[in-house]
This record gives sequence, structure tokens and C-alpha cells, in this order.
Amino acid sequence: MSDVYMPGVKSRFNSEKIIEDLMRLERVPKERTERNIENLQTQKGYWQEVGRRINSMRDSARFLYSFQNPFNERLALSADESVISAVATREAGEQSYRFTVKQTAQADRFLSSPLDEKMKIEAGNYNFTVGDEKILINFRGGTVKDFVDVINRRGKDKISASLIAIQSGTKSLLIESKVTGAANRLGFHDDAAKFAIKTGMMEQGNDTKKDIVIAENTVKSGGSASINNGILKVGVQSSASLPLGLSLSAGSPVMLKLETSTRVEDSGVFDTPQPPSGPSIPKSSVTYGGITIDNDPSSAPLPEWKPPAVPQRKDDMAVLSLVFSDGTSAKLPPITDSNGLVTRQYNLSAVAQGRTITSLNIENNNTHREVSVGKIEIFDPTSTTGGLKPQNAVSTARDAIITMEGIDITRSTNNIDDVIPGLTLNVKGVSDRPVELKISGDTEKVKEAIISFVGNYNRLLTEINVLTRGDERLIEELTYLTPDEASEMKKRLGAFSGDTTLNTLKSNLQRTVSAPYPTSLERDLALLAQIGISTNANRTSGYDISRMRGYLEINEKTLDAALENRIPAIRELFANDTSGDLLADTGVAYNVDTLVKPFVDVGGIISLKTSTIDSRISQDERRIGTMERQLAAKEQELKIQYSKMEAAYARMEQMSDSLNNFSQQNRSGNR
Repeated sequence: MSDVYMPGVKSRFNSEKIIEDLMRLERVPKERTERNIENLQTQKGYWQEVGRRINSMRDSARFLYSFQNPFNERLALSADESVISAVATREAGEQSYRFTVKQTAQADRFLSSPLDEKMKIEAGNYNFTVGDEKILINFRGGTVKDFVDVINRRGKDKISASLIAIQSGTKSLLIESKVTGAANRLGFHDDAAKFAIKTGMMEQGNDTKKDIVIAENTVKSGGSASINNGILKVGVQSSASLPLGLSLSAGSPVMLKLETSTRVEDSGVFDTPQPPSGPSIPKSSVTYGGITIDNDPSSAPLPEWKPPAVPQRKDDMAVLSLVFSDGTSAKLPPITDSNGLVTRQYNLSAVAQGRTITSLNIENNNTHREVSVGKIEIFDPTSTTGGLKPQNAVSTARDAIITMEGIDITRSTNNIDDVIPGLTLNVKGVSDRPVELKISGDTEKVKEAIISFVGNYNRLLTEINVLTRGDERLIEELTYLTPDEASEMKKRLGAFSGDTTLNTLKSNLQRTVSAPYPTSLERDLALLAQIGISTNANRTSGYDISRMRGYLEINEKTLDAALENRIPAIRELFANDTSGDLLADTGVAYNVDTLVKPFVDVGGIISLKTSTIDSRISQDERRIGTMERQLAAKEQELKIQYSKMEAAYARMEQMSDSLNNFSQQNRSGNR
């Protein structure tokens, strides 16, 4: 049935197939152009990948000498992290410090007696203070848990509360300040004070705070001492005494707080003695009749003068002492030199040991140092505002006190960032001996940056080698590739074989990283190979063709040793300023950046390569558009021609049939 001809439905001569065969031949140039576009797009992708590799290597090279270069990173290493640690920024200098932590900063934390879980707290104004900050809480009444929730919601990041299970059915209430420092005491006011006393958190105590007045009628002095605006100045080799009249029980927390400052005369305070002038003998004469006769001058022979010995310079910082009613005395810990007033605190009971304190003495035995004392007060650090005293203090608000190179430093927080520029100290625990804190360069970050540079360099060289050569051994040598990555890389083998641009770039890169760059800090450091970076850094015997590809290797032991002792010179090896304008002008990283810059800059070589390919793709796409129009017209023309042929053949068949019918009719008539 397939060979039956049906006019208007099926072509007698299979014209559709003939036209398709003819059009297939006509489409060959178009298909060739389409394949060319695909090849061009693939080449563009290869160039873009080369550009990305160059950019990665350039970024890692620039990082080695940019403003954020790792050579400026600092690392703080503490000899005892449990006592003090630090975080160093780039502004910190490379040196060592010694700190002694006398006291860590704490906040007030007060615990109540065990409370019944079902206890109800009455409504009221439960107001608190933390230093000068007020926290006003209007509680409507409820359970202890409700009270805790209200404090935590309205605590303003200043106070918080929690419940601690002590026994079955009871819990203790913990109220704590979130701000450390002696000036940030947690105070209870109004209904909060009543509640604290009721729950056994506080008790009413005596206000032990006492200010010692510095005035002419209270100070007894010996030698050079003066009072000005409440500041007592005690001159060299002088003394002064202030009455205290204080009796303390053993273990009392009462503290003595005062301010001290010093003024040091570096040249000494004694003038060089001069020889005495000797006696003054007047001249004598006699006058008579207008005639004056002078006597011979008198003479007073003086013994040879010997100047007295200059007093020996004396330094004594233990100028403060307590005098007791039994006539004994005890020195307070030495002060330190300071131009401005510095606050100091002393635990009186630890010094007095049960004796009654009668006075505070300032004994300045120095020959070149004036000592000033001001703002003296005695207080109980455990008492809160209003004279309340905690019964169950988990911790009491206090400042951090550290000593740096003999200088006492007091701060309200354990995170101290205003002592050494670029360094934040983290005070963690008390120490009885100095702890060394060393600020050094962060060699790990430098090492990471160098490894990143070498890695990006090798990846770029791999890309160039694969694109410019057709040797499959290139891929077999790259053992770190996954099977899919290796398969994809095989497609790129030799894609740019003979390309002078990439071959020239590779040669220049190899010359750049192997060239010498003398450093001003170390004469014998001029090559990357001297810090463990070369094409054969990990030396092995035998011939290895992979080492001929130009890849760099790193000998970590050699690099680590160099980073440990030669950081400044290594920095110059990668980028150095030889002109004195504070801008790098030579070095491995600088020269690599300069070399590849024309490739990846806007309008550079990579951009030119891809834009040229884009132009060729656009031309081919326009050509394809023209071909498609021509092919459509050609196909239409063939269809018309074959349609006409079919129609003509059909007419001829009709005419033949008509003639046959006419002949048959004539033959029938003749019979």
C-alpha cells in the first residue's frame, strides 16, 4: 500500500526526500560555521579560565606587599594563658612585656537564703542601681520565677537574676550585676532593699566609709611639707603624719584607698657647695692738713677649703607606713612613680593584724623625689549603697589590678585596651610572679600567604602547560585531580598549541620567580630557593621530567626556619622599596604583579583575546543568519519546482488517459 500513489497526499517521485537530501548538502556550510562558533566559545572559556588563574595569582602576590600584608600581623603569646592573654592588632610593636596580676575585675553577685518555690513576692517598686545607672522595676506581684523573669526583661544589660536549686522544694535567688569594677556596685533601693533583707541576701550594716581630711590642723609634718587643695606634698627627706584612729577585727575587709603622685628631679636637688668668701676687712686711712695717708691692707690667711661630700642619691618607694597604738609600725607596699595622681588600695586588717591603727605616715627618704598624697578614705568594699551588707556574696565588685614593669594599673574591666597601643589584655587569674607576654609577627599567616602564592602560581603554570601541549603525561603527573577533573582537562590538551602569548608568559614567570632580589637586611638572602621555594626544593635522586614543567615546590622545614629568624628580609624578598618613597619597586611578588598586570587589566591581553573571539562569533552568527534565510529560500524554491514537476506530470498522465479513452471509443465505433 505504501507504493500506491494518492494525488495531493503522496509524491509520486518521493520529492520530500529528494528535497531533504539536497538541503542537507546546502546546510553543510552553515553547520560548519555553527561548529566553529562552538569551538570559539570553548576557546573563550579557556581564555577566561586563564584570566581567572592569573587574577588569583596576582591577588596572592599583591597580598604579600599590600597594606593588609601578613608581615604586619601580630601575635600575642603569653607564658601563662590562665593568668593573662592578649589580642594584638597590626599597630602593636614587636617586643616583650612582663605583667603581674594582683586582682581580677569582678561584679557584685549576691545569693539569698533558700526560698520556698511557692513563695509569693508582693507588688512594689523594686529599684536597683549599678554604679550611677538606675534600673526601676514596678513589680505587680507573683512567684519568685515571675520576679526573676521581670528582672531579666528590664535589666538593661546591667543586672540579671536566676534561681539555683539548693534542696528539694527550695531555691536560692541569685541577683548579679553584669558590669565589673569597684565603681559599679549593685545597690538595692525601696522595696528591693526590704526584699533583700527579708530573703537573707542582705543585712543592715554600719557605714564604715570614712574620709580622712588633709588640712593644716590634721597633718603633722617634719621638714618640707605643704598642703594645696587637699593635696599633701612631702618634699625630699621630709615626713608627714595623718591621724586615723581605727581598730579592726581580724579578717576585716576594710580597705584604705588613697592617691599618690611623684615629681622627680633627675639632676638631683642639692646645689654644688661653693667655697666661703672669707671675712670682710675694711680699708683704713688718716687725713691731716689735706693730706691722706692709707694704711697697708690687713691680711687674714684662710685655711684651704674642702667642699663637703655630696649626699648620695637615694631611692626609696616604700614611703607609706601605718603606726599602731603599741608604738610599732608597718610599711605599706611601695608606690610607683607617676606624674598624675594614681589610686592605690591596701587591705588594712592584713597589715594591722589586730592592732589599733593610730596614724598614716609619709616618710620621704628620697634625695630627688617629691611625694604627693591626696583623697584618703577608708571603706568596706563589701557594703553596698545604703549601708546594706551582703550575707552570701558570691563575688564583690572590684577593679582589675595589674603591674606592668613595676607600674600598677587599675581598670574596671578584665579586657584592657588602653595600656599598650594595638594590644587588648585579657586578665584571667591572679599570679604571684610576673608573666611574660611576647608580641611577635604572625609567622603562620605569612606562611599561609606564601603557600597560597606558590599554589596559585603552580595552578596557572598547569593551565598554560595543558593548553599549549598535547602530552597526556601532563595530566597523569597531576595526582591531586579527580577522575572527572582529569577527563575535563584532557579536553583542553593542546588547545592553544604554539600560542606565543602563553609560552612567553610562562617563560617570563619562571625568570621572575628564579631571579635574585638582594635584601638590605641580609646580604645572603636574595633567592626564593634560600627560604625553601624552588623547582627542586625537596631534592630527590634520579631524573623527574615533572620538575622540568616549571612548578615550584616548598621545603617546609627550610621555610619554617627562615620564617622563625628572617621575617624582615623575607618581606623585602617579596617586595622592597629601594627608592625611599615608601612604595615597593622590586621583589618577587611585586615583579609578578607587574608582569601579569597587562593580561588582566581592563582592556588587557585576556580581554583583547576574548573580545576578538566575540567579534568572530558575532560575524559567524550574522553569517548563519544570512545562510538560514538563503536555505529557507532555496528549500521553498525546490518545493515549488518539484510541485510544478508533479503537476506537469499529472497533466501529462491525464492527457495520456484521455487519448487512450478516445482511441478505445473510436475502435469500438468502427466495430
